[in-house]
Amino acid sequence: MSRVEMTSRCSKGSVFARCGCRDEYGAQLGTGCPHLGKPGHGSWSFEVRVGPAGGRRRIRRGGYDTPAQARGELKAFRRRDVSGCVAGSWTTGAWLREWLAGHRSIRASTLRSYESHLRLYILPSLARIPLDELSVADVQGLFDTVVETHARAGRPIAVGTLVRIRATLLSGLKAAMRRGLIVSNPAALVELPAHPRCFPVVWTADRVQAWMTSGHRPAVGVWTAEQLRDFLEFTETDEELGLLWRVVGLRGLRRGEAVGLRWVDIDLDEGLLHVRQQLIEHGGILHPSEPKSAASRRALALDAQTVVLLREHRARQILDHGEVCEYVFADWRGEPVKPSCVSHQFAAKVKESGLPLVRFHDLRHGAATLAAGVDLKTVQAMLGHSTIVTTADIYTNPRELHQTGDKRAGHLVSALSE
Repeated sequence: MSRVEMTSRCSKGSVFARCGCRDEYGAQLGTGCPHLGKPGHGSWSFEVRVGPAGGRRRIRRGGYDTPAQARGELKAFRRRDVSGCVAGSWTTGAWLREWLAGHRSIRASTLRSYESHLRLYILPSLARIPLDELSVADVQGLFDTVVETHARAGRPIAVGTLVRIRATLLSGLKAAMRRGLIVSNPAALVELPAHPRCFPVVWTADRVQAWMTSGHRPAVGVWTAEQLRDFLEFTETDEELGLLWRVVGLRGLRRGEAVGLRWVDIDLDEGLLHVRQQLIEHGGILHPSEPKSAASRRALALDAQTVVLLREHRARQILDHGEVCEYVFADWRGEPVKPSCVSHQFAAKVKESGLPLVRFHDLRHGAATLAAGVDLKTVQAMLGHSTIVTTADIYTNPRELHQTGDKRAGHLVSALSE
């Protein structure tokens, strides 16, 4: 039987017979073996090209006893491929791009992170690998490469960043599992460097002395009530951001929540601040977004002095702009301040003040830490954590909070009003 007779073409794809016989030089004969027509010699396979436009690739499946069996499997494969349920139809890159393009129910900040992780880390390493052939070794190689590349450049990558990159890949591959494209998630089995837990540490006098002597400082340091008061007094002439830092330091708002505050969200008569949105910065442009979670939509009580300062701030806005701005913390144009600007200016002011170094986000940690003695449920509500477990995990390292923490800060407002 000739090679032509041994290949039966369908409308899409083909079936063919082949064996493992070799010629005198050791090369496989494949479909050219003269014995293929004999019963029990070789096996039947099918071949088909699949995938999205511009990314089609050849798929072969074999080991069938008869041409009829191979044709039946080819037809079944094509039916599954049409419904998008064949992993062989996709490369890993094509699937992840498709997943991201259809993933519009997430917050803008999460979408931005997904896009960044795919573009910078995941696609350069995994894009060309067929989805059904993606292995734990492939994913492990991705992370090993990322770590080595950053190390060679003298910029070691943070373990937290690696964890977030894996979370993006996990999410994309979970979606592939839900579609029936793969049966396991190789991203779930990779090993990452140990991720040490960092708890908020109060800047006690001993720690301040050690920092001034050796430069050593905690990964997450928070101010005492007196240190926060000193900082707010130092920055009180900053009419815009000084008040923002006070609100965050007292009530623990996230950065995006603080810059996203509008006057409509504040009831000065009742002394209430309502968190209803946040602003996300992407490509230098601010985008309004829903709060991080349902629990993040919350109402916070303001102390009397902060209400007075907000009234004065509102009056200055009317004087400077001819009307009240939409956003509480606006720049000279009346536009909301950018989150990156808030962080940069905060870092500069902390350095200028001579106080122990903290990050802007540590003001939020500090608001919770200085509430030592308040029940955990109240702290959870203030911070807008979705579960009390999150609050407990972060803020009940508590020999630190209750023994070395500033016990006089049980009520932060009283310290600030001295």
